Amino acid sequence: MDLTPAGEMLLQHVARVLSDVEMMHGELAAFAKGMRGSIRLQANSSSISSHLPKALAMFMADNPQVNIELDEQNRDEIVLAVRDGAADLGVLASETESGGLQSFPFAQDRLVIVTPKGHVLADAGQIRLLDALDHGFVGMSRSSSNFQFLVQTATRLGRHPNVRIHVDSFQVLLQFVASNVGIGLVPYSIYQNLNASTGYAAVELTDAWARRSLKIVTRDVDRQPPFMRSLLEHLLKFSERG
Repeated sequence: MDLTPAGEMLLQHVARVLSDVEMMHGELAAFAKGMRGSIRLQANSSSISSHLPKALAMFMADNPQVNIELDEQNRDEIVLAVRDGAADLGVLASETESGGLQSFPFAQDRLVIVTPKGHVLADAGQIRLLDALDHGFVGMSRSSSNFQFLVQTATRLGRHPNVRIHVDSFQVLLQFVASNVGIGLVPYSIYQNLNASTGYAAVELTDAWARRSLKIVTRDVDRQPPFMRSLLEHLLKFSERG
């Protein structure tokens, strides 16, 4: 049995209404416990590992009555979740289509290739991703936005990355790189934050897409509760401070 087009549209509206009702119950329960509210935030792996932790920690320290549910998702899932009311805010790459959501510039970053010290690419200065695809990679988990971006970009070049191992965090990725298992594609901000080892080096990518912008997406800001607008304003001010 298949839904008619009218049924599909009705299903979308019902799902949104039920999500709003669930949010209402959650927020009312939060008020009863003395909390001001709860925010559902979905973000890609890069922003969770680099820009968001410090920004969210500062906000939560200043707003002890606000809880945040932070989930890592891929860019398309983030847009769908925010659009359908399953998430309140999303952080993702700027080039992703927002699907009619309101969007705000958040942060700038660039992708680099991280290699073991002594690797043939380590002293290259600048390379293209195409040059790196001749070598084995340490990759993030198959479901991560970072890995899927690597595969999609390599596919456009007519190649497929040789991933020797998948890991669940950039910190572990860098440890495997330092151990000479392979090279990795990581945001430079993460390389800076985790660069406690002398066992690896960052190599600039000349590809235009390597310089990336992040954005925040949400539904109608004016209809969001005050604590939600407060978090959005905090994130935007945090990004302005660099």
